[in-house]
Amino acid sequence: MIGLGLPEGNLRVLCVAAHPDDVEIACGGTLLALAARGGAQVVVATLTGSPERRAEAEAAAQAFSPGATSRFWSLADGRLPEHWGAVKDALEGLARELEPDGRIDLVLAPSPQDAHQDHRLVGELVPTVWRDALVLEYEIPKWDGDLRRVTTYVPVGSADARRKVELLSKHYPSQTGRDWWDDETFLGLMRLRGMECRSTYAEGFTVRKQRLDLGAGTS
Repeated sequence: MIGLGLPEGNLRVLCVAAHPDDVEIACGGTLLALAARGGAQVVVATLTGSPERRAEAEAAAQAFSPGATSRFWSLADGRLPEHWGAVKDALEGLARELEPDGRIDLVLAPSPQDAHQDHRLVGELVPTVWRDALVLEYEIPKWDGDLRRVTTYVPVGSADARRKVELLSKHYPSQTGRDWWDDETFLGLMRLRGMECRSTYAEGFTVRKQRLDLGAGTS
């Protein structure tokens, strides 16, 4: 497959999550790769979560993206559509805070097609706030069975894939008792996405809008 790369140099990366652990489950391998690449300024914004879950998420952000900034809101878990205006205000306020001296380059956010109502709302609103960023819509395995075709793959090395699942269980002990939370779930999805893009492991995303510059003569 032909690979399309991100620009060289520093990247401003925003990860938006409805819940603690969404980002790391969906794109922990991508975050590890960005950390190894260097030069990424990462902000992880999470809209819900108890104090315990927020503490887990803050530690996880540092493990996956050393130096990352974590931002939290205390909106109602499972009830975000009921608080549409508050979610919109939170995202727009964050945009004003982050972008006074330059725009965000890359946003990692849920898909508006996600079966979970909180994920779905965040996925719908993110592109209305960050209109000039590349938005990669991530996928989260769950019992709803809503996995679908993706359009973009980020290859994940075997070491990073195993590091991802190790860090997930280390930093989210409150979740390890769930019947779907295990290494096989996370490695299995990455293995399938890797097979689809001729890599051992990969994480899959959907991109609805992107610009392809072909060199001289484009503007």
